[in-house]
Amino acid sequence: MGAGKNLTLAVVACAWAATCSAQSRAPVLVELFTSEGCSSCPPADRVLEKLDSQAIVLSEHVDYWDHDGWKDPFSSAAFTARQQAYSRIFAIDGPYTPEMVVDGEKEFNGSDGGRASEAIAAAARRKKADIRLSRTDAGLQVDVDAAPASADLYLALAEDSATSQVSAGENSGRRLHHVAIVRSLRKIGSVKRGAAFSRLVEMPRATAGQRAIVFLQESGPGRVSGAAMLAPATYSPAP
Repeated sequence: MGAGKNLTLAVVACAWAATCSAQSRAPVLVELFTSEGCSSCPPADRVLEKLDSQAIVLSEHVDYWDHDGWKDPFSSAAFTARQQAYSRIFAIDGPYTPEMVVDGEKEFNGSDGGRASEAIAAAARRKKADIRLSRTDAGLQVDVDAAPASADLYLALAEDSATSQVSAGENSGRRLHHVAIVRSLRKIGSVKRGAAFSRLVEMPRATAGQRAIVFLQESGPGRVSGAAMLAPATYSPAP
């Protein structure tokens, strides 16, 4: 990726607010469908890591590569099903890796960092729901103001980062690093257009080292109209 692309990535987070810092993230959801069994995926994993300071990212490991010599320890049939649903919405032949989806409405090869930065900047300019998250002893407090469209609210728990030493398959002998590895994804409610939402979500205690990401998505799955994240330093297990 050239210097011009890196500069674009650096300013994406500022597109949605009057002020920003190096650690600001636009309320834009970037999903990467990837696999440790896919030799084309490591470059996309690196792109996602670069985007991690610019937007709210999710690494979703599919399971259809698991038969090819290496079982990805982070893979799940649930992420394969989610990607298949996107394939139907986008009217493409079928799921592939690495695939990146930005705010539920743009999909492309996940290794294309330039296209990713452009999609994030465009998505950041759209009106978003204000989603606020806070951790309590009882769980995760989720508040949403003025949803721009009727949508479902989802909660993802993702490992902050992890590294694997791959010993078989297309990436045999490679040491692979990932960020925001989704370990669970579930619907926690629905919001009507223009309405507010407030709920305390019960959470498991074993959440150290995990991010909590909440996003609002139209059915389909369709457009994402808001996203928020609590980093592990903020989101820690109850005593």
